[in-house]
Amino acid sequence: MFSDLQRSALLDFAKAVIKNRLDGSAYAEPDDPAFTAKRGIFVSLHIHGELRGCIGYIFPYMSLVDSVKEMALAAAFRDPRFKPLTQAEFNDLQIEISILSELIPVHSNAEIVIGRDGLYIDHPSGSGLLLPQVALEWNWDVPEFLRHLEQKAGLKACAHQDPETDLYRFEAEIFSA
Repeated sequence: MFSDLQRSALLDFAKAVIKNRLDGSAYAEPDDPAFTAKRGIFVSLHIHGELRGCIGYIFPYMSLVDSVKEMALAAAFRDPRFKPLTQAEFNDLQIEISILSELIPVHSNAEIVIGRDGLYIDHPSGSGLLLPQVALEWNWDVPEFLRHLEQKAGLKACAHQDPETDLYRFEAEIFSA
């Protein structure tokens, strides 16, 4: 778990790198030793409560500082569902960071806890991920969470039961500003 100060530093950093891309303003990278850890991470952007971008990766490829920088820029400017963020939108921007735990294989739906777990499905025909907060926001139960996960991955209903499917759960430390 990160302290409030560490969380603020990562959120401020994410906002600063986006602002830099928009107007060239200077920023400094946070130098907390805890930020050298490699973790899966997602950065979600909202404006007036509406999703404006969300990009991340499941596996720990690089340090948290580098990951926050890369994913903040990707969410703001490269999410294919949205046009690139504009300067006019910047002041209304809310940033949410989700730092992921390791993936834990799911052997039974009874292992999945709404509110605690995010889900990742991997099948030869597609893969997909839903963060833990999504099921809470939409008031889904476990079967509905699985249906939406399969849909996001472009898979048929009940694909999580296919022997070729790997289903994982994970937890996330989620914070926003």
